[in-house]
Amino acid sequence: MDERCFIIELTMGILTVYFPTRPKWEAGAPDWAKHQWERVKEDLVVWCKAEHIPLRIQDDAWVDFPWDNKSSA
Repeated sequence: MDERCFIIELTMGILTVYFPTRPKWEAGAPDWAKHQWERVKEDLVVWCKAEHIPLRIQDDAWVDFPWDNKSSA
């Protein structure tokens, strides 16, 4: 993704990755990230499986694109 970044939730206690649904991702994503949801989700599935960390895809998951003017909640 051309050295771009985003931040998602990774909780402690019961280690879990929370990833937003496609509509929530696309609603808050800058142009470069709008169409990257599927790619990122597939990468997360592989990584979470390898690390034995649950992955939850849900509407209330948090994502932020800190170096872009537009940030999501």
